[in-house]
Amino acid sequence: MKKNISIFLISFFISAFSTLKANNNSGWINILEAGGNNKGELCTQAIQNAINKANKSGGGTIYFPAGNYLTGALKLKSNIIINLEAGAILKFSSNFDDYLPFVEYRWEGTVLKSFSPLLFAKDQENITITGRGIIDGQGEAWWKEIWRIESAKEKLPLTKYQKMTQEANKDVKTAPYYARTRSYLFHRPPLFQAYHCKNIRIEGVTFQNSPFWTINPAFCDNVTIDNVTIFNPYSPNTDGINPTSCKNVHISNCHISVGDDCITIKSGRDEDGRKYATPTENVTITNCTMMSGHGGVVIGSEMSGDIKKVTITNCVFDGTDRGIRIKAARGRGGVVEEIRVSNIVMNNIKKEAFMFNLFYDKNTVVEPVTERTPIFRNIHISNVTATNVNTAGRIIGIPEMPIQNMTFSNINIEAKEGFNISTASDIEFHDVKINTTLGASVKIEDSKNIILDNVATLAPLKNTPVIKLNNVSNLMLNNNFPFNLTDIFLAVDGEKTQNIFLKNNVFKNVKTVLVKGKSVKSEIKVE
Repeated sequence: MKKNISIFLISFFISAFSTLKANNNSGWINILEAGGNNKGELCTQAIQNAINKANKSGGGTIYFPAGNYLTGALKLKSNIIINLEAGAILKFSSNFDDYLPFVEYRWEGTVLKSFSPLLFAKDQENITITGRGIIDGQGEAWWKEIWRIESAKEKLPLTKYQKMTQEANKDVKTAPYYARTRSYLFHRPPLFQAYHCKNIRIEGVTFQNSPFWTINPAFCDNVTIDNVTIFNPYSPNTDGINPTSCKNVHISNCHISVGDDCITIKSGRDEDGRKYATPTENVTITNCTMMSGHGGVVIGSEMSGDIKKVTITNCVFDGTDRGIRIKAARGRGGVVEEIRVSNIVMNNIKKEAFMFNLFYDKNTVVEPVTERTPIFRNIHISNVTATNVNTAGRIIGIPEMPIQNMTFSNINIEAKEGFNISTASDIEFHDVKINTTLGASVKIEDSKNIILDNVATLAPLKNTPVIKLNNVSNLMLNNNFPFNLTDIFLAVDGEKTQNIFLKNNVFKNVKTVLVKGKSVKSEIKVE
């Protein structure tokens, strides 16, 4: 009797353990047990079948053990997790046919039809890509093809892909200035795009060698990108992270080195962007390092649907062409506003530490203010250190819409050239120190309503003003005390210059406080 009871209990526990194990593994699909292989042989269908199976079961994890996997385009579905173990490399085919048929998505700010993104989700939710593995877009074949088309000295016959693109997008309208790019008719796909999706999370993985933009959510809500590495060396237009017309985006702890902008925030291009009228808003970017790239964090130039409520904090830019850059042009329309940047360290910036440019397309003329007119306003920057910089910064507005309401506080920059401001209004510098080797620390022209509070250089140049004004009105320069012997503090010119006030300054170490040009008609008050 006791023996039978013992056998029964053992059987019961074995059965219970097996049931518990089965329950724990429910929804867990090891891709090697689902028809895939880690020997580098194409297994697109096995991976897609596993995704579909997990989705139909209500959700699950597709697990990639260490090894090399090769696939074509994958369609991600709701309630799935792609888990790449350390040592797993998911490589994408360099055969363009593996990204057919064409799908509709947003490409460079315009909704059109082209090659499927390598990882693509449309109208889905609750998607996660995680692990310590690598996702390799093997983009070189795509780069070489666009280089071949762009560098041709004579017009080349269209490939089958260009003919397909032309036919699929014959009704797509773009501005004349964009005709050159559109004429290539070869849209390299982003590595990842979620299109009209909710609750997207990407964490831990490394992305490399993207054909085009790398992580590119479009029209999404609640996107989290955390602890991701992106590496796209020596490659064209391979931006790192590009949210476009998304809300509630969180980017943190990322390390990015790419062939274009590291992080770019967008919301659609020109008429097409205004048609969808979906802003990118509620964006946080924090604790990231940006290395090679055209810009550290960039807003625009596709910003026709508006961009607002963005914070950029605790980041390091080392070796990028620019640090913080916001760019647009006539014809784009849209508003960029409510931007906060703080606690940034920059080094080895090849162009500008700060660039705010409404004249991104120089081939435009003044036009009436309409929906085509871009607007930058309510932008605030604080606690920045920048060394080995070519140009401290530029603010370039357009006459019909000056850049408005910007503040810079607690800024220290070592640069070849200083900060240049043109066509702006309501600009404030507080506790700003800019050391230059060439020219004034701050130059301002065709602007109004300016406050310069404790603006200085620790390395004044011989016979060179620290601050230079031309056609500036309503300016207060106060609380300045140059510590080192300074030849000229302020030079003013321009017949439109008026209402310039110097108050509460100590110029004991300054040889010449003010050099006033002959064209200046207004009195400059020094107290």
